[in-house]
Amino acid sequence: MKWVVRILAATLLLIIIVGVAVWYNFPRYAQSLIDRAVEGTGIRVEMHNPGLPNLSGMDFGRLDIVFQTPADSCSNTSSRYTAVVHNGSLFWTRPASGDPLSKDLLPEILPLGIELRADSISIEQHGTDISFSDNLPVITGKLSISRRKGAALKIIPDSFSYNIENGRLVSDRLRLDSICYAISLTSESDWVQQPALLSIASLHTEEKAAPLNNFTALFGMQRDPDNPCVMSLSTCSVELFGLRASTPEIDYDLQNKQTSFTLVLQDVPLEKLPGFKGADSSRPLASGLLNGTVPVEFRDSTLSIQNASIRADSDTRLRYYSPDGSPLLSIEAVTSGKSAELFRNLDATIILNSDDEKVSGFALENVSSTFLGGNLSSGPARYDPVEKKSSFTLELKNVRLPEHIRLHGDFSGSLKGALSGSVPITVKKGAFSINKARLSSTGSGSITHAPPRKKRDSSDSRFGTPKPDANYAYSKPDLVISRNALGKTTVGFTLHTLRRNTSGGELLLTDPEGQLTLWQDKNNPSLVSLSEFSAGLMGGSVSIDKVDYDMGKQTAETVLVLDSIPLQKLLDLQGMKKIFATGTVAGKIPLIMKDQKFEIPAGKMDALQNGQIIYTTTPEERVAANESMRITYEALSNFLYSELISSITMAPDGQSLIRLQLKGTNPSFQEGRPVHLNLSVEQNLLDLFRSLSISTNIEEAISEKALQKQSK
Repeated sequence: MKWVVRILAATLLLIIIVGVAVWYNFPRYAQSLIDRAVEGTGIRVEMHNPGLPNLSGMDFGRLDIVFQTPADSCSNTSSRYTAVVHNGSLFWTRPASGDPLSKDLLPEILPLGIELRADSISIEQHGTDISFSDNLPVITGKLSISRRKGAALKIIPDSFSYNIENGRLVSDRLRLDSICYAISLTSESDWVQQPALLSIASLHTEEKAAPLNNFTALFGMQRDPDNPCVMSLSTCSVELFGLRASTPEIDYDLQNKQTSFTLVLQDVPLEKLPGFKGADSSRPLASGLLNGTVPVEFRDSTLSIQNASIRADSDTRLRYYSPDGSPLLSIEAVTSGKSAELFRNLDATIILNSDDEKVSGFALENVSSTFLGGNLSSGPARYDPVEKKSSFTLELKNVRLPEHIRLHGDFSGSLKGALSGSVPITVKKGAFSINKARLSSTGSGSITHAPPRKKRDSSDSRFGTPKPDANYAYSKPDLVISRNALGKTTVGFTLHTLRRNTSGGELLLTDPEGQLTLWQDKNNPSLVSLSEFSAGLMGGSVSIDKVDYDMGKQTAETVLVLDSIPLQKLLDLQGMKKIFATGTVAGKIPLIMKDQKFEIPAGKMDALQNGQIIYTTTPEERVAANESMRITYEALSNFLYSELISSITMAPDGQSLIRLQLKGTNPSFQEGRPVHLNLSVEQNLLDLFRSLSISTNIEEAISEKALQKQSK
């Protein structure tokens, strides 16, 4: 008996030692066990760096799985895949037995629950650039191990589930991000995936976000027996260029690799679109609703949009504000007071995953549509793989955009005509730039500026309430527009005419041209610069080298350059009826503007050549005049000047000093002896311009100067 006990004890110890040895050496023969388990299935599994197992699971460094799907009648090709699982843990559990009295430790059918957790999983399709990856995957399943006498162990799968929560699918240069989909396969459903919600947050190409995102649909692998090669998605929606569109069903032909469907836009708020979301809710950049239909056809990686239509409701408009936050102008999509088509006959071709290195993986090309009464089109977008930027050119033809512009605040107007031209656009890192866009119009328009009237002062009692309203009429604008990625914008302009009308008269500029610079200083967006400005003025010319105007502070400094201005035009402008003159003048007038008031520190204007001044009088005036006045009339009746020099200064309140120096002769006066006249006029120019009495003051100054000379 003693030996029996010893033998049993030794046998038990040997069993324990063998079990420990088997457990300790499991990593060495784990691969052979896996090979035997998958033998004959066409699946190859390689486990790297397996850990020591325990009663509930084991860890491993990497798991490589290679498998092949059989060819079906639709594609006639089979596909081979490699799945790699990194830093995983495999857990197994035996479900609680329904029979608490069961004492069978090794039943013929052993049900097991398995769970795989890992740092990451990736799946690649051989022979293609298609791959899928996911971080922190959790894959669960149920299976049974059959142990029958005289037969090898048999694994019988029952179900499999994998909730993809942040997957990524890459196909060449295209990338789908944040994929969510619940995979659930069971033996009861014949291992066919049932419809579940599929969502894809964004589509990227060449690391750039594409205008397709937030796609959702119900998707399963069930096939219609009558159409076995059609894969269906239902209750589909997607954001296209920020517009939420939907379609009840998309049927994709697996054999021909094509589909067609119609996206429906319904009450899409314009202010929700990218670029139109204002930082201040009290100052919306856009408003209104968009509706429409977008017929889509997809074939051979090419997405075609044909005859799409987008309507805007009566409140659809874009808004722009002045630096102080008040409305400046708006662009209204509808001018008839009711909804109207914004885009009609919209056609576009989008190539997904293009092999052309000169275009991006997501290429938008051959876009055309009617837009605001004209036509809008774009050629292929070109992609620079080195700079990672896309470039395309918008073509406009007879787009009646000016007629949709409305001015607000102190401005009002009526803009007419259509725009035509090209707009080269470059998109890089989410920002766009414009390189020398050219837009022109044969139309015209007028803009009225009516600033708030100031309180009446003492001069108003003498000359009436001033009317600061000014009307500007332009014709045939020609624009050259550039914008950098930071927003700095330059607008080179040429007009046929620019006419300014006020209560004091009219000022006509012919062929004005120059360059405006906007948003050049992010710290002071109110700063507007005008440079290289020139225009025809009264038969001569006026020019400004550069002026920086701060719209917030209402300040500016510049020098007004006048050249070849006919002297007679200046006299007519001042309402001088009795003085006639020939010759032209030129000079520089420095201007300082502050709070809508002008200051002239030291302006100068000189005659460019000899000329003639004739001061006319009637016989009645000569008879009534005294001797001094008759001498003055006689000297200036035919004054041939050889020198005309003038200077002017003006304070912000309008108080000015004008000095005029004349040298010349009158052949009919005192045998043509030289005459020198030095005139000074001190007056408030604002009052004088308002009353048009400056001519009288100059005439009086001439008479007084003549009397002084006569008394010498």
